[in-house]
Amino acid sequence: MIRILAFILTIGGTIALILGVLGLFGNNFVTLSPWALTILGGVFFIAGVSMLKYRKDEPANPIE
Repeated sequence: MIRILAFILTIGGTIALILGVLGLFGNNFVTLSPWALTILGGVFFIAGVSMLKYRKDEPANPIE
């Protein structure tokens, strides 16, 4: 479950980051502020990548 959320955050952050950077340099494809998209995209991308890197899915009831 954590890996799915991390993957969604990473993909969403990448899309927002790309749209934000393109908006900063002239081609604004959305009506939102390009600065807001860039900042939120960076935060979501970093959060998703760090969750993929450091979190591991563990079973709810591990068999020992």
